[in-house]
Amino acid sequence: MRYLALATDYDGTLAHRGEVDEATFAALARLRESARKVVLVTGRELDELTKVCPRLDLFDRVVAENGALLYRPAWLESKVLAERPPESFVEALRARGVTPISVGRVVVATWRPHETTIAEVIRDSGLDLQIVLNKRAVMVLPAGVTKASGLVSALEEIGVSPSDVVAVGDAENDLDFMALCGCSAAVANALDVVKRQADIVTQNDHGPGVAEVIALLLDTDLVRARHCGE
Repeated sequence: MRYLALATDYDGTLAHRGEVDEATFAALARLRESARKVVLVTGRELDELTKVCPRLDLFDRVVAENGALLYRPAWLESKVLAERPPESFVEALRARGVTPISVGRVVVATWRPHETTIAEVIRDSGLDLQIVLNKRAVMVLPAGVTKASGLVSALEEIGVSPSDVVAVGDAENDLDFMALCGCSAAVANALDVVKRQADIVTQNDHGPGVAEVIALLLDTDLVRARHCGE
């Protein structure tokens, strides 16, 4: 067995408009039955994710908040992987008219077009923070915290090398963890920049696209996929 795990983004990849269909959940279950691991890698905050995704039990690990939080569904345990920006930073954003703002365990999030104002506040504060874009979403995280860094922590816990993982994504913030893995796939609705990097581009969009990758993985171990395993 060449690939031992699947790592997939949630919104725009596994989920469409925030929801995952039953056929996609069934495909994830079949993958687990093959003795492979499954990791969810998302920008969502964990509390929000538990409300929209009823089957987190299908994942061996969940990387939330774009790499800042690691969740172990089997034990209902979470581990913060970075330090939250200070409240003074959030207050400075509000004072500059950035709204709405969501503050997670670590991530501070809002929407475009606030990224320019946020960059100015980061510069003025002298804090070691970065802006991460995900289509219309704008996230602020400590420098170096990415989906890739979070996935590394998850894979260390489950004992799988990144080279033995198939990654699936659709947007800018997926590029780093897709590049980390041994094989990458972009669902049909992915941004063009993601499709250009991916080894595989699925015929189907969203969850059915992920199910398509799972079927190929179970049937062929992706031995014929472009670039995979090179």
